[in-house]
Amino acid sequence: MQILDGKALAAKIRKEAAEDVASLKSKGVTPGLAVVLIGDDPASHTYVKMKEKACEEIGIYSIVHKMPDDISQDKILETIEMMNKNPNINGILIQLPLPSHIDTQKILQSVSPAKDVDGFHPFNMGKLVLDLEGFVPCTPLGVMHILDEYDIDPKGMNACIVGASNIVGKPMMNLLLNRFATVDICHIHTKNLKEHTKRADLLIVGVGKENLITEDMVKEGAVVIDIGINKTKEGRITGDVDFEAVSPKCSFITPVPGGVGPMTIAMLLSNTITAARKQ
Repeated sequence: MQILDGKALAAKIRKEAAEDVASLKSKGVTPGLAVVLIGDDPASHTYVKMKEKACEEIGIYSIVHKMPDDISQDKILETIEMMNKNPNINGILIQLPLPSHIDTQKILQSVSPAKDVDGFHPFNMGKLVLDLEGFVPCTPLGVMHILDEYDIDPKGMNACIVGASNIVGKPMMNLLLNRFATVDICHIHTKNLKEHTKRADLLIVGVGKENLITEDMVKEGAVVIDIGINKTKEGRITGDVDFEAVSPKCSFITPVPGGVGPMTIAMLLSNTITAARKQ
């Protein structure tokens, strides 16, 4: 069993990103990232602070538009339109989830596809489905970079994704299909989940349920990617996979923390630099 060290890979990518930013700055271009943060969700505020710090470390200009929970949808749309027109902003990120009175899809679709560094706009999602160049959601893109770093080729593999969200599961499915894996995607209504996971050469899990995947649900020698993040009663951070029980059966496995999480922010930085180059 080998640990897939996302933390080390993310550090390598950040170092390269810092060099790319320095190169762009020498040509008079400073990549800029704007974040829209609505409400007081502690997890969202933590994520945004991490993104701000990462931008600062490599020289990306970043700004956070903090808005109250009860802000109107029109006001958010006005702010996004202002950022779409601002030449100093190359990437726009809408921190999810949004308050219940806001139409999330309408907000995401208001971001210019050229500045959609999260890859959530239908234009970029459509490009992903067709295997065309565009912005790809950061977490699944990070997973693909981990696989490539460890020479794990999905071609011909039976891949099972547990979790069918627009942010992770669906783009993950398309990335793997584009690399010729055979993909099985499961969700909350899947009957007999074990039947699906047990067949997988590559198992990717991201639902946010502690110890959802147990040892008996995993094939001997499988590659296991755990995207889930949960906080235990004792305050520990853990994934969706029972790491202690499952890891001895795996050929490769990501830890939580230190696996996919650091890669998500590394991919955001990379996408922002790409946006700056193109613009």
